[in-house]
Amino acid sequence: MKHPAIVLQEFIYAIEEAPTPQCHASTIAKSNGHLVAAWFGGTREKNKDVGIWVSRKEGDAWTKPVEVANGVQPDGTRWPCWNPVLFQPKDGPLMLFYKVGPDPRTWWGLVMTSDDGGATWSTPRRLPDGIYGPIKNKPVQLADGRILGPTSTEHDGWKVQIEESSDLGKTWTSSGSLNDGVKIGAIQPSILIHGDGVLQLLCRTQNGFVSECWSTDNGASWSEMTLTSLPNPNSGIDAVTLADGRHLLVYNPTGGDWGDRVPLTVAISSDGKSWKDVFELESVTDPKTAKDEEYSYPSVIQADDGLVHIVYTWNRKTVKHVVVDPQKID
Repeated sequence: MKHPAIVLQEFIYAIEEAPTPQCHASTIAKSNGHLVAAWFGGTREKNKDVGIWVSRKEGDAWTKPVEVANGVQPDGTRWPCWNPVLFQPKDGPLMLFYKVGPDPRTWWGLVMTSDDGGATWSTPRRLPDGIYGPIKNKPVQLADGRILGPTSTEHDGWKVQIEESSDLGKTWTSSGSLNDGVKIGAIQPSILIHGDGVLQLLCRTQNGFVSECWSTDNGASWSEMTLTSLPNPNSGIDAVTLADGRHLLVYNPTGGDWGDRVPLTVAISSDGKSWKDVFELESVTDPKTAKDEEYSYPSVIQADDGLVHIVYTWNRKTVKHVVVDPQKID
């Protein structure tokens, strides 16, 4: 039974019209009045033909996906693309961050921009060495204009960092790693804003549970990383602070080192500490085939009209878009 908070469910493209055999790691933003979605697609994750694809919602329909970036190098070598992240700052163009390289241990970050809501894009610019851009989930922009990008690295254990820019992404600094990658192996953080300088990170881990860090000074320093009680099957999550101060999380509530990526669930919290699962976006259709299903890697934003937009991988075949009215979530 559909939860009353769900306003719309749709695929960005029909499976039979898929531009690539597989897709993954979708992201969403609203820019110039248009919803814009991106993801990586190709024959299979890690294959060299994987590029970054974009679609815009015009009226009631999504446009035909277009490949806007690939991993072709000046010498003709081609590497796969990974994990696009769309971000619309308060001022300035729409930003699209992504990674290129053989694997997450050796990839590098790039960024391109759009002045027309994702219809056309600038030439990609490689980020400086040691700066990777947001690794899966969107940055946040603080009241003073600073952008905090949640990132992570995997070449020396799974470690989380925060990258900061005070000039709309022209230059960046890194916090350095917030965990040792041994006690807790964590990547792909999401940032929640609690007010009065308090920020919270929620992270994917190798430890069976979502981890967290807290800051009381707008990200200048962070507490020791600890595990929450939220299960995590070593799969991506995303979260957003709503305009009313509540926090909304989308995650796979199964545990273990590499558990099932189904169901995919929406949870709500008033304080970022106690979470309540409110409904499933996707459920197990048949326990016998659950391990063959994958609904994962959500991306979530709240638009100016208050509606929440979620996109996620649907069995690696297409990207699903769900619109939620948070006022109908108790």
